[in-house]
Amino acid sequence: MILGKKAVVSPGDPYRHHRLGGARAAVAFLTPLGGAFEPEGSALLWFPAVGLAIGLTLGGLWWALERIWPVPVAAAIVVAADLGLTGMLHFDGLADSADGLLSHLDPASRLVAMAEPGVGAYGLAAGGLVILLRWVALDSILPAPLLLAGLWCTSRSLMAVVPGVIPHARKDGGLAASFLRPFRPPRWQFATIALLGGAAGVAAGLSWRILPGLISVLGAALAGTAVVWLGYRRLGGYTGDVLGAAGVLAETVGLLIAAVRWPG
Repeated sequence: MILGKKAVVSPGDPYRHHRLGGARAAVAFLTPLGGAFEPEGSALLWFPAVGLAIGLTLGGLWWALERIWPVPVAAAIVVAADLGLTGMLHFDGLADSADGLLSHLDPASRLVAMAEPGVGAYGLAAGGLVILLRWVALDSILPAPLLLAGLWCTSRSLMAVVPGVIPHARKDGGLAASFLRPFRPPRWQFATIALLGGAAGVAAGLSWRILPGLISVLGAALAGTAVVWLGYRRLGGYTGDVLGAAGVLAETVGLLIAAVRWPG
């Protein structure tokens, strides 16, 4: 749904969105591409597919760059390309979440800290550490487009499922809460995302390497879930920043697991 325009829906079924509009809205929200689209519930269905596409794009770039530059340089460019393809949206969420969730504040003050435009010490440390870990992990693995596809699909699937599981932490709403307005998507949508997105992520990981790929994807899902759980415990729910942090941490942990010196 383009900003400033209303989607045409059937009076008998208020959830019948134009599916192409949902796909474009997902691309526009998760990347700098796609134009100006207002977040809508049907876009969540496309999060896993967009994550899969971003991972494959970065993986293909990774494969090509290592044939031109030394491995550390290629890895650094892939990290930078990921920041560009996501518009730094999720890393902004990581920094804001670190400032709010790791500080010694009450829930209301944590939300205020996360809404501040500046970046504090927690956010700076978390962002720098995660970028470093992603770089050294990519530097330690042979180019693997399917691995990145599986991890990025898993992270976006998690982002799309959480709004159907726990409440939004901000009473005044927020960008992430826009996906639940003007009405909440039905439960089957979140179940479909979890099933299809999870299966696609696992399948891509297995296609890379069976045991390392499976453990990397499952580890990524657990790491992202842990971030969401921390947000729930300290804020009473999720925010867009928490979802971004969960996605970034999921991918990073998955890469670190994949970089283990697996036998064989």
